[in-house]
Amino acid sequence: MGKIILVGATKGGVGKSVTSYNLAYSLASLGKKVLAVDFDSQANLTTCFGVENTAVMPVTIGHLMMAQMEDEKLPDPGEYIMSRNGVDFIPSSMVLSAVEAKLRLEMGAERMLAGILDPLRERYDFIIIDTCPALGALTINALAAADGVVITVNPQLLAMMGLQDFLKTIKKIKSRINPKLEVEGILLTMCEARTNLCKVISEQVTETFEGQIRIFDSKIPNTVKVGESVYYSEPLLEYAPGTKACKAYLDFGKELIAYEG
Repeated sequence: MGKIILVGATKGGVGKSVTSYNLAYSLASLGKKVLAVDFDSQANLTTCFGVENTAVMPVTIGHLMMAQMEDEKLPDPGEYIMSRNGVDFIPSSMVLSAVEAKLRLEMGAERMLAGILDPLRERYDFIIIDTCPALGALTINALAAADGVVITVNPQLLAMMGLQDFLKTIKKIKSRINPKLEVEGILLTMCEARTNLCKVISEQVTETFEGQIRIFDSKIPNTVKVGESVYYSEPLLEYAPGTKACKAYLDFGKELIAYEG
């Protein structure tokens, strides 16, 4: 039975979608069957997978959510699960924006995504959900569907500021909707190890959460190769396998698997 892991952040620009993308490929390279789900209307993860025009996609996660809310039968998974280089994914589009507005009026709205993903668990070892950087109805839906949360944090002061609010939301979801939900840990991304700010914020994260929340040993360095790999729609494992960033994502995948064990 596959485990659903949400990759979340409290602000944009912290490498969340890139982390979801490269984590999916890292886990696949370690022999795991992986499904990546783009649950952000900006569709950044979908773009990472090489989909240039999301508007022409016949079935995206937004369409599935609409069908779920209307109590309509979902299409066959073969109609909406795409595949690229050994990793399956469900794309997103701007349709998801309309879903967010409609969710506020739905009864039992928090469990809509869970209803879509739970039947897919038996096909995969890991289902990775990439979410929008806001604590709205979509993120609540993703938290209600997930088993674990990986929080990506850019070691800058602003990226740290919303972390406590995000953790409070996770705690509320766990107590009210999804008792199995756990925080997998905090992943530091875009780390400039040579800068004092990076060192100070990294130490602050460790001091604040040590003993409460796991801080992953893997830290993702800030490198131009990450941006280039996204531009060419290739994971680091294919585009720049010898880089420190690629090794860091591989190590992160290993940490996550070892943690499950």
